[in-house]
Amino acid sequence: MIHQSRRGFLKVGGLAAIGTALPGEKAASEVSREEAAVQSRSAVDYVNILQGVDSTSEFSRGGTLPIAALPFGMAHWTLQSHAGTAWMFHPRDHRIQGLRCTHQLSTWLNDYGYATFLPICGDVKPEANARSSSYDVAAAKLTPYSLEFFLLRYRAQVEMIPTERCGLLTASFEKTQAAKAPGLIIEVPETGGFEKDQNRRTIRFTSTANQGGVPNNFATYYVVQFPDGWENFEQKQIGSNLIGTVRFRPGQDITARIGTSFISFEQAELNLAKELGSLPGASVRASAAAAWNDALQRIEIERASDDQLRLFYSCMYRVLLFPRSWHEPDTNGEMHHFSAFNGKVTPGVMYADHGYWDVYRAWYPLMTILFPERLGEILQAWVNAFKEGGWLPQFPCPGYRACMTGSLIDSVFGDAAAKGIGGFDLEQAYEGLKKHATMPGDPAKGYGRNGIEQYLKLHYVPADQVEQSVAETVDAAYGDFCIAQVAKKLGKEGDASAFLKRSENWRNVFDSEVKFFRGKNADGSWLAPFDPFQWGSPFVEGSAWQHRWDAPHDVSGLVEAMGGKTRSAAVLEEMLQLPPIFDVGVYGSEIHEMSEMAAVPFGQYAHSNQPSHHLLYLFPYAGRPDLTQYWVRKVMQDLYTTNAFPGDEDTGSMSAWFVLSALGFYPVCPGKPEYTLGSPLFRRATLHLPGRKTFVIEALANDGDKVFVRKVTLNGEPVSGSTLQHSTLMSGGTLRCEMTSNRAG
Repeated sequence: MIHQSRRGFLKVGGLAAIGTALPGEKAASEVSREEAAVQSRSAVDYVNILQGVDSTSEFSRGGTLPIAALPFGMAHWTLQSHAGTAWMFHPRDHRIQGLRCTHQLSTWLNDYGYATFLPICGDVKPEANARSSSYDVAAAKLTPYSLEFFLLRYRAQVEMIPTERCGLLTASFEKTQAAKAPGLIIEVPETGGFEKDQNRRTIRFTSTANQGGVPNNFATYYVVQFPDGWENFEQKQIGSNLIGTVRFRPGQDITARIGTSFISFEQAELNLAKELGSLPGASVRASAAAAWNDALQRIEIERASDDQLRLFYSCMYRVLLFPRSWHEPDTNGEMHHFSAFNGKVTPGVMYADHGYWDVYRAWYPLMTILFPERLGEILQAWVNAFKEGGWLPQFPCPGYRACMTGSLIDSVFGDAAAKGIGGFDLEQAYEGLKKHATMPGDPAKGYGRNGIEQYLKLHYVPADQVEQSVAETVDAAYGDFCIAQVAKKLGKEGDASAFLKRSENWRNVFDSEVKFFRGKNADGSWLAPFDPFQWGSPFVEGSAWQHRWDAPHDVSGLVEAMGGKTRSAAVLEEMLQLPPIFDVGVYGSEIHEMSEMAAVPFGQYAHSNQPSHHLLYLFPYAGRPDLTQYWVRKVMQDLYTTNAFPGDEDTGSMSAWFVLSALGFYPVCPGKPEYTLGSPLFRRATLHLPGRKTFVIEALANDGDKVFVRKVTLNGEPVSGSTLQHSTLMSGGTLRCEMTSNRAG
């Protein structure tokens, strides 16, 4: 999947790109014509919401949905071409069953509280496949702020425009359909029924569908307002789904204002009044587009090709979709929320649908730079979850959910503490962190560390007693390091020292003879036989190769244990040069992560899954920053395209890696306020920081094969080493990299 892009000069966010044409570029007159053609384009115009949707359970190119929503919006709107809770859309399906209000975090965790809407015309069987209509795929305008398409069967132009918690659905029909009665099909799983009020022109219902992670009294409340009323209504029960058909007079176009809430019908109506009211579609659409541009243009790119801009801002769009806002304003404008952790309506903010195992590596560090104010609110939401449920969540979707290893929320708070992020109760966060690091929880229910009793006794998690024991051990050791950062920030020096000591426990599962992490039994014996290519327990979604550097907080210690810098550089290169072989191990069959690793020529470096994401940035620790520059740029160019990701995108994690790497730096260890320098993709990128500050990254002569950095200056002063401090970045300034094609500089 080689990503080839042509060079050109474009205008983004009002910044004109200027310069002398390079060999092979367009003549000045051609460039001027192109600039004139695109000068009105803003960042959101480059977003391709179909990036990553061409996926299956056997091979992921992102595992994403085409979503129209506001940044961090509560209600996501997508196209449904397949009924069900998981793989609901595929781009090669030429028929759709409706527009779906979805709350799906991942195809692997399924949807909840959803409902599907489809404008129709004439006599139609309401079942999903029977009602489906072809749509003009080529003519569809699918953007973050609008889903607009033409239903060929019903000759209807349809549009869905999102607000934070609501949506405006319109359908206009061709005159050829004037004799037929138009309608709107509403399909709802697991509902208590429809409540109709023709005087108020509203229909309301609940959707209680879920796959776990919610209390028994969970529901999504829907209120649908029809400003022009309707003629009649009929309903049909099909399995656990109830399908209602709203009928209008012949020749009438459809306007439906759809409000949602996790609290009540009254709250859904309040959300509708606050967010939609009687605003026309053009105003709602413009407001949604403006919200996206405001968020996307926190980073402005200059002198980049059209393809590069599409890829970058498509990734930024994915970064800004999750976690989902879960709080709603009351009549006084104060935020409150239905708690998925105790089933009560509670004051304060809440977010949902974020897997820390996926996003702690890149997404949260990116937020500390671009959106620290939003991050503080998100962190307070996780503190609120602790207050409401008694434990910090492991994988909130939307409440407690058992998924993946470790308690990586440790990293989220550790990084925030180290960087001085405010806006949340750090003392209460520490109380929750210390609880799951010292007391047994119930990991099967989504809280507490797996194997904590053994970890406290043996200082590692034994392979003969706990599944994925190596992953649990190294995650716990790294988590302890991050908790130490919180303790240190709070002045709890004794606790900080104790947790720092515990962070060395990674050494207890590192075999100095084979130079790999390895499963160890409770009696101290190594799990045998050892096959570094065997996937699964004692690792997770990988083998010993992908987990070989799982102590990001002590890379220098790992380098020493590996045999020094020269040996470490050789080991990292070997990882990239080996064939992508694998043994399916305890999985028993090939899982999609194995297939994705094997499909690309990067050896045992499995960028398709998050445990590998920091590995290319380890070369500077082994004295070879040039190899980081080469391989990071190669991953960006070969594995990311405007249509696909190299594996599951996972609520912004894959995209955040690209965004940070394209800027030219990456956090090897969240919890340390620093970034490792790489190879900037663009000639100039401007980060708009809080306090009206800017941080500019310039890469001089950054074209063709000039992927190596010869010299770095910060505000004109030479930079030695390969790290950039967070405080330096947030102070503003200009980082200038002189690029070269010569590896030796």
